[in-house]
Amino acid sequence: MDLPIFQIDAFTLQGSKVLSGNPAAVIPLNEWLADELMQMIATENNLSETTFFVKEDDTYHLRWFTPSNEVELCGHATLASAHVIHQILDDDRPVLPMSCVAGDISVSVINEDSSTRYRLDFPNRSPELLKGKRALNKISKLLGVNVLELHQDRDLIAVLENEQAVRDCRPDFAGLKEYECFALAITAPSDDKEIDFVSRFFAPKQGIDEDPVTGSSFCSLGPLWSAKLGKDQLKARQISSRGGDVELQVSENTVGIIGATYHYMQGVIRIPE
Repeated sequence: MDLPIFQIDAFTLQGSKVLSGNPAAVIPLNEWLADELMQMIATENNLSETTFFVKEDDTYHLRWFTPSNEVELCGHATLASAHVIHQILDDDRPVLPMSCVAGDISVSVINEDSSTRYRLDFPNRSPELLKGKRALNKISKLLGVNVLELHQDRDLIAVLENEQAVRDCRPDFAGLKEYECFALAITAPSDDKEIDFVSRFFAPKQGIDEDPVTGSSFCSLGPLWSAKLGKDQLKARQISSRGGDVELQVSENTVGIIGATYHYMQGVIRIPE
């Protein structure tokens, strides 16, 4: 059985669409494969996410797999899927309806001059401030940096003193893997006047020590910084080794997550019958 596969870079850096952002594999299907087989394919791909989707009526149903397990929501792989659906499969609708285990989502196509970007409408997951010193001290030790605040929704979010502290952070990944949280984001105000805040994202429990650009993390990072800065239009940069840029539009129930894409590679994968 031969299946098409596309590798798309999502949330690429402004002005440098090539070899930045977060690469995702996208595999369109006519019908679902067995869960075990999809997991094996994602493990073989060895990217932070592999997306499979099936179109039913007018809606694309998405599932996302890391190298070790399935996740319920993934931003960069949704952005990559929108690129494939819109630019390769030629679905020219201005809004691409999608669904996943977390519920209905949609992706809007933004045409700007000669370029195209996509807006994800994801749920607003405003994190709660965690009080008390025990967790704060534990995370500071695991990160090797001073943590000012801890917040949590799906992800644990550590607010650091400044951008340099975010860049310098060298986590204890073995320790983080044992910590009871889905993943850990670290964040601070940006040194760049054009960018509101920076972040990095660690998910060793999900088989990913550091993710290049994590769209779903901004469901919580967006509302957090919107409240801190008193604005609902934000620009963010995830300062991993690849780096990526994200624009955010924060409302009461949703976070619009906007980014660019780059079509890096495509091919065929051969699966034994």
